[in-house]
Amino acid sequence: MSDRLIYLPLGGAGEIGMNAYVYGYGPEGAERLIVVDLGVTFPDMDGSPGVDLIMADAGWLEDNADRIEAIFITHAHEDHIGALPFLWPKLRKPVYARAFTASLGQQKLNENGVNTQVTVVEPRPEVIEAGPFKVQFVPISHSIPESSALIIDTPAGRVVHSGDFKLDANPIVGEPFDVNMWHEIAQEGEGIKVLTCDSTNIFSHLPGKSEATLIEPLTKLIQMQEGMIVATTFASNVARLKTLADAGVAAGRSVCLLGRSMKRMVQTAKETGVLKGFPSVIQPEEAAEIPRENLMLIVTGSQGERRAASAALSRGKYLGLEMKEGDAFLFSSKTIPGNEIGVIKIMNAFSEMGVEVIGDRGGLYHVSGHANRPDLEAVHDLLRPKMLIPMHGEHRHLREHMKLAQSKGIASEIATNGTMLDLAGDTPKVVEYIETGRLYLDGTVLIGALDGVVRERIRMALNGHIMVNVIIDEDGGPLGDPWVETMGLPPKGRSGIALEEVLEQELTEALDRAPGKVLGDDDKIEDLLRRQARTCSLEEIGKKPEVTVVVSRLMDE
Repeated sequence: MSDRLIYLPLGGAGEIGMNAYVYGYGPEGAERLIVVDLGVTFPDMDGSPGVDLIMADAGWLEDNADRIEAIFITHAHEDHIGALPFLWPKLRKPVYARAFTASLGQQKLNENGVNTQVTVVEPRPEVIEAGPFKVQFVPISHSIPESSALIIDTPAGRVVHSGDFKLDANPIVGEPFDVNMWHEIAQEGEGIKVLTCDSTNIFSHLPGKSEATLIEPLTKLIQMQEGMIVATTFASNVARLKTLADAGVAAGRSVCLLGRSMKRMVQTAKETGVLKGFPSVIQPEEAAEIPRENLMLIVTGSQGERRAASAALSRGKYLGLEMKEGDAFLFSSKTIPGNEIGVIKIMNAFSEMGVEVIGDRGGLYHVSGHANRPDLEAVHDLLRPKMLIPMHGEHRHLREHMKLAQSKGIASEIATNGTMLDLAGDTPKVVEYIETGRLYLDGTVLIGALDGVVRERIRMALNGHIMVNVIIDEDGGPLGDPWVETMGLPPKGRSGIALEEVLEQELTEALDRAPGKVLGDDDKIEDLLRRQARTCSLEEIGKKPEVTVVVSRLMDE
């Protein structure tokens, strides 16, 4: 039996976020494995209320942990590194990353009490040997420092895992996209067998723009403002933070950073040597004393996060600072699909204050960190892979990227989460489907998406809750009437009488009619009262709430 070269996405393929990919080489079912990225996505109140983070279910990885050689993290965005402290204890394998990413990953591990060290790797030509794999980190431009593609050399050929990337010759912070280096990589050995490639911007038909194009329009925008200007962007976009801060200083303003994650990113970037020449910033207490026309704030919360500085300012004061009529608020960012409601809520709150809200204005004040379609085509032509596997995108992105590759004569296949491909031959072949799912970080506990916890929470949120208490005496009959407490339900229903009173009366009558064989069985009492409470509620308020019944029995001494 010939050896297989497998590719298995567990997250990030068929969705944007929660990236987790597996490569394997060896005999079927006994391949040695490496994991690339362990990321998270973020919950919403509709589908996952109360949940803190969502990550790929690591069940398959746990079952095959003895086959895993190492974990490689391409960059420090949350959708690539956020699950590391929660999933590493299940896998317990060496973790490799470049210095900036490793520093942020180590902070996450330490904060969560995980006792392991991330190994810092230098970029190409350093090679990490992991079983049958030889892995190199290759600098690539993106919207966070030290992003890397991975060269994964295997006995079956060379795989390039693009990671998230754009073509930017002057990204301000971080390394540029080096065309000459990638040309050399494509020419080495027998060339590139497989390119697994970012698909995020496949539908954007204009070439991507460089971060360097923003400084001039941003400086002009800030100079035009008569009041205070506040700008928000992703905290991890260190290059944009520098661009905004440089523009503020050039416009004659003092600059203040607001938001813990933003300050941590800047500090880590400085400590690891990727950020130099960042302007001096002032503290919030100093900012409160500076005339508004001389002040610029750079704040967290570009995606409408409820607890971030942007949302706090939209609700009133934050650290003694507040927005006023005549001020301006700039979103130097794109809204991630799914976050529109939170962002629009903030925009409207500022509008009501008389604050001018400014968006990216077609790329004038924001550029994407992902390669647009013409840039993806340029990479295809540069690397000339024999196969292309689209990743990092919704299904429509993957499909369009596959069609583009096939139009150039490149063999391609869609592999969504759980689809295992064998890449050892001349074309990608689907060989297996793995059951995949999601894990929720709920407070400090990991729960499965199918465990029922979130489903029950949603049902309570939609339907409300009734608590019924009843005491059964020594003779097997009810001691007094049942008493009821409701949550999330209107106080009165159709009858105009208090809902709790109506329920208590109905439940008392139901117990009075109940035969002895029901009253002698706690489970049957619970079932009777639950059904009666829901039926009564439907008649009174048109809803069937969740019902909890507590039966207590007095025992003979």
